[in-house]
Amino acid sequence: MTTRTLTQQLIAHSEPHWQNYIQHDFVRQLAAGTLPAECFEHYLKQDYLFLIQFARAFGLAAYKSRTLDELRQAQSSLHGIIDIELDLHIGYCQQFGISRQALEETVESTPNMAYTRYVLERGMAGDLLDLNVALAPCILGYAEVAKWLQNQSFLVRQGNPYADWVDMYSSAEYQQVADTHRKACDALSIEQLGQARVQELSRTFDAATRLEIDFWQMGLDCR
Repeated sequence: MTTRTLTQQLIAHSEPHWQNYIQHDFVRQLAAGTLPAECFEHYLKQDYLFLIQFARAFGLAAYKSRTLDELRQAQSSLHGIIDIELDLHIGYCQQFGISRQALEETVESTPNMAYTRYVLERGMAGDLLDLNVALAPCILGYAEVAKWLQNQSFLVRQGNPYADWVDMYSSAEYQQVADTHRKACDALSIEQLGQARVQELSRTFDAATRLEIDFWQMGLDCR
């Protein structure tokens, strides 16, 4: 009998894609402060559009919910994005000279469309667990990226314009968001789910992880 949780199994199955995502050159350059400004600004604009699509995903999560607790969690996540995270993102973008109008006029990139529509498709085709697993590489991954960067010798804080990004995702508040989502994914054991179901969810998680890699690469390829 395995002692792994579902998310532990999903991450293990997705190696080495998971490590390529967590340790991507985009986040390495970001932590070192060497990422070109235009690359980070392109990423910020696309991330604004990404957050809007993820808000839609949590609206879908509410529809897919079968219990009051699940419905409340979906509502909390939707509120967090629409009423808190999007406003924080707009304010953060202004620090880099990106206005709200510029964000709203941004043309959605192909990697952004591919990723967010994949998540929505998985949610529409499956149940709430399918959707949560498709969302997991983003929610859990950003927490993991930030924790990993905190322990790297190349992390530069003094004079690094992107240091706040690392601090934001390594904060106790965001780590709690990731932990809450992890628990939602791990509500059922691997034994309860069965091998065929775990394999299906593993394919979803791996695909979303590869799409996260493409999202980082989109930032580097903006020039």
